[in-house]
Amino acid sequence: QVQLVESGGGLVQPGGSLRLSCAASGSTFDSNFMGWYRQAPGKECELVASILLSTGRSNVADSVKGRFSISRDNAVNTVYLQMNALKPDDTAVYHCNGPFASNKCGGQGTQVTVSS
Repeated sequence: QVQLVESGGGLVQPGGSLRLSCAASGSTFDSNFMGWYRQAPGKECELVASILLSTGRSNVADSVKGRFSISRDNAVNTVYLQMNALKPDDTAVYHCNGPFASNKCGGQGTQVTVSS
């Protein structure tokens, strides 16, 4: 079973940028579809961006459109989430998962905190 390892989170000021990475450890991704999800305290899990690994075709949620972008590097089995113009509302734990994960916001994830 592939293990997904998220990294790149941290504390950033409003307007700043971060790039998150999701690496498939020990194997390739087990799905052609990969998504970045986030969950803030007291809020539901939200899909913020998704990508088809075969074509690179991507989609982002309206809440992050124009600020976030998703990409992949199949050679190193990694999916990225570039986050620009960050807002305090972007504060959440970010997770990457495929469509077969029962809890899209399960696992350790990587914490993103946007605060001055």
